[in-house]
Amino acid sequence: MLSQITRDQGFIAALDQSGGSTPGALRQYGIPDGAYSRDSEMLQLMHQFRVRIMTSPTFTSARIIGAILFEATMDGLVQGKSVPEFLWKDRGIVPFLKVDKGLEAVSSGVRLMKPNPGLEPLLERARSMGIFGTKMRSVIDANVAAGISEVVRQQFDVGAQITAAGMMPILEPEVSIGIPDKASAEMTLRDEIRARLDTLPAESQIMIKLTIPDVPDFYRSLIEHPRVARVVALSGGYSRVQACQKLAANPGLIASFSRALIDDLRFASSDEQFNRDLESAIKEIYAASI
Repeated sequence: MLSQITRDQGFIAALDQSGGSTPGALRQYGIPDGAYSRDSEMLQLMHQFRVRIMTSPTFTSARIIGAILFEATMDGLVQGKSVPEFLWKDRGIVPFLKVDKGLEAVSSGVRLMKPNPGLEPLLERARSMGIFGTKMRSVIDANVAAGISEVVRQQFDVGAQITAAGMMPILEPEVSIGIPDKASAEMTLRDEIRARLDTLPAESQIMIKLTIPDVPDFYRSLIEHPRVARVVALSGGYSRVQACQKLAANPGLIASFSRALIDDLRFASSDEQFNRDLESAIKEIYAASI
């Protein structure tokens, strides 16, 4: 799994919409809010959507090297197998798990991760199910040095817990794409990350998931850092066309798209049409990633 994630061409599919983002994803897919009355029903519909994606003949390691799952998706089944087992054994795709519990309110221009007292047992269970690594997200809404420093500190601290559990952490300090000082925030973030990387033990490796930068090839020093296994990019609200254009200007940066991957998929589509639309998206994202 480590070899595939660090060396192979392709991208990471983000199938980890959760909480507040799930209703919007279902609406985009063509399932209205009135189709369910409880969270459990909503999550079941989302799981069925994800199963349709994962079982599509185009969803394989030919172009997709990894997939990030929501906890409820990890605990579900695909064709009688656990999702992590199906992804790795049947599709050759490395499974990751989203482990954060959402965001705190804005403070110092950022939204930190909420406390996560159940992280250690979750990591133990995930690893026993064949999960290779994890992802956790913070958000940067302004170029406030103190706030960005705190985001990076928290991400690296939680990343150390995940490394200690024998798993690969994906740190995700997302810079919001609509802020006027995005480029400045990215400079502050890059410098903070680089300083933290230099303090890691020589044998440590992490992954980092970042907003596609305004300046092309801006994260080259992170991509080439010996303690970074891979740097991946979130689509962050850009359309797939925009995200792929921006990504292609950043050699070495690969996609880890969520909404940009599934935007064209519809509940009412025939399986043939669904698979064609998914294949088109996968091919476009793969081309931008390589």
